[in-house]
Amino acid sequence: MSAPLRVLALHGPNLNLLGRRETAIYGTTDLATLETDLRALAADLGATLESRQSNHEGQLVDWIQEAEGAFDGLLLNAAAYTHTSIAIRDAIAAVRLPCVEVHLSNTQAREPFRHRSTLAPVCVGVVAGFGPSSYALGLRGLIDYCRAPERDSP
Repeated sequence: MSAPLRVLALHGPNLNLLGRRETAIYGTTDLATLETDLRALAADLGATLESRQSNHEGQLVDWIQEAEGAFDGLLLNAAAYTHTSIAIRDAIAAVRLPCVEVHLSNTQAREPFRHRSTLAPVCVGVVAGFGPSSYALGLRGLIDYCRAPERDSP
């Protein structure tokens, strides 16, 4: 039996405030509950999941760089950095790990500045608009992608 896939979930700025921040947009599920549910889903899918949150762009870049060789894929909600961070985009491209971008809200239905992702071109997929289910859908897609016998490189 092969070793379980290892997934690193990264949560960007203000996601530590989930459950109490703009609940009409982001819902009432807090980050701890989201992480617990994701770990359980990962286990059901034969994977392990480590989860980290930071409000700091450089910390997210460091974690992405450190993931190469330690994880098989990245699940990333870079939050506001999605629309602005070339540094995070370049880190994803540099590590050559498959990455799925996730968002709780439908960024395309929000303010115009949220319509463009600097990260999507270096990710294998994007899931947005389904609340906490965006993470579950993204995790399922990432695990399926990692297990596919013939896949394009990220």
